[in-house]
Amino acid sequence: MDYLADLSINDIIDILIVSYVIYQLILLVRGTRAIQLLKGIFVVLVVWALSVLLSLNTLQWMIRQLFTYGVLALVIIFQPELRRALDQLGRGKLFSRTTADEDLNKRIGNVLAAVNYLAKRKIGALIVFERETGLNDFVESGVAIDSLISSELLSNLFIPNSPLHDGAVIIRRDRLVAAGCYLPLSENPFISKELGTRHRAAIGVSEVSDAISIVVSEETGQISLAINGQIVRDIKEESLISKLFEELKPKAGKKEKRSFWKWRLRRNG
Repeated sequence: MDYLADLSINDIIDILIVSYVIYQLILLVRGTRAIQLLKGIFVVLVVWALSVLLSLNTLQWMIRQLFTYGVLALVIIFQPELRRALDQLGRGKLFSRTTADEDLNKRIGNVLAAVNYLAKRKIGALIVFERETGLNDFVESGVAIDSLISSELLSNLFIPNSPLHDGAVIIRRDRLVAAGCYLPLSENPFISKELGTRHRAAIGVSEVSDAISIVVSEETGQISLAINGQIVRDIKEESLISKLFEELKPKAGKKEKRSFWKWRLRRNG
């Protein structure tokens, strides 16, 4: 308490700035090989603390040598990551949300490209976006993929007679985690009798979780969106884009939508 009483406004500002910088650096290295490096450094620090506590002089000497020459080795090994961070800092983008926005744009763009490809050829498909409610039970019923999302991969997974075409694909953030997954069928008696198993599964998973499901009908090629136990059939592409942005990034505004259309125009050449 005495220490807290001695804190000045400058100390508080200093702590907040350092905390924010550390948080942004963690976001920067998340999903890269540098995160494994940080785990390794943490283990080394724990070993060093134990060596000091237990007076293990030889081990302390080895760790000091590791620290002395390890910094130079890290600069050489992680040169691409350091160059990328300095480049973003120079452009004023190190602490911006541009990367996250671009990731969302790319994720939705790849899914829509695959969905449109499948719809034109009347190939049935069921794609589920996991949100706050975990879908591990359903992920375990399928085959683990754990891949970055791409329109080509999504399209190939649903090609008729392929091993995984008959189940659902589950997407968690920017990863395609599993395919061929079994989902619970909705037992809602008011669902149209025209809807088949895929549509009932899409509605069913949205009833037991906050997941969002996209369905492509193999009979008509229509695209449908299921959320909160409700389904919108034959949804138009613009409405689908707006709804996905609204649900996957609740605070997404016009800037993100314009950014998506720019990405889409670049992709289409």
